[in-house]
Amino acid sequence: MAKEPEREPVEGTGLPASLEMAWGLRERPGKGPRPTLTLARIVDAAVSLAATEGMDAVSMGRVAKELGVSTMSLYRYVTAKEELYILMSDAGVGTPPPLPPDADGRSWRELLSDWAYAQRAVLMANSWILRIPITGAPVSPNQLAWMDRGLAAMAGTALRESEKLSTIILIGGLVRNEATMAADMMEAIVKSGVSPDQVVGQYVRMLRLLTGPDTHPAVTRLLESDAFTGSDEPDFQFRFALGRLLDGLAELISERSTP
Repeated sequence: MAKEPEREPVEGTGLPASLEMAWGLRERPGKGPRPTLTLARIVDAAVSLAATEGMDAVSMGRVAKELGVSTMSLYRYVTAKEELYILMSDAGVGTPPPLPPDADGRSWRELLSDWAYAQRAVLMANSWILRIPITGAPVSPNQLAWMDRGLAAMAGTALRESEKLSTIILIGGLVRNEATMAADMMEAIVKSGVSPDQVVGQYVRMLRLLTGPDTHPAVTRLLESDAFTGSDEPDFQFRFALGRLLDGLAELISERSTP
């Protein structure tokens, strides 16, 4: 297995060369005729592997094999797997939806809710992104575009800039956690070979056998309700949690706006 070369510091932004290329600050490594291998091709191949076989399948060697090149040739563009992960995640999330034309006439709550639901949709459609560990603050083009879009939703509020940042971190955490739980549960359901309704039914029956009003009164009340019957819409839990976060934010904004 080829040894990864040591990463050289980049003057200016402090970013590795691969991320500077993603920002358009570097054309390509080296001189001479334009090579057939590009950073975009490397990232596309890695994303394709993750989407079809999962993140465990992604390695510098496997990506090189998919592209029909040597592993060392990839290191001219990406000097470490962690850099590739960042670029993959950036490609996976894509660009955020722009603020709607009527944004000035819409409330911060609507704009922030739209932002949260758009993130959730992206992660649900590309669950492999959730398997990439978060190792730092966003520095890639699309990730920062999403960050800017979330902050812009609160532009007309009385919130401090630090509070706007804390808000998008909090909501982003809710989105990622909910999407991760959904992906994990779906993976478990697929492996079990039974339908989601059957999984829920089996769980409810097990709880009824293990609990009772004397030992678990709160769980018993839950079982007697319609919480597990699917009476609520599929995204009820996310809508409920996001709504409560926005309720708290509305209270703070109201306090700040009161003379």
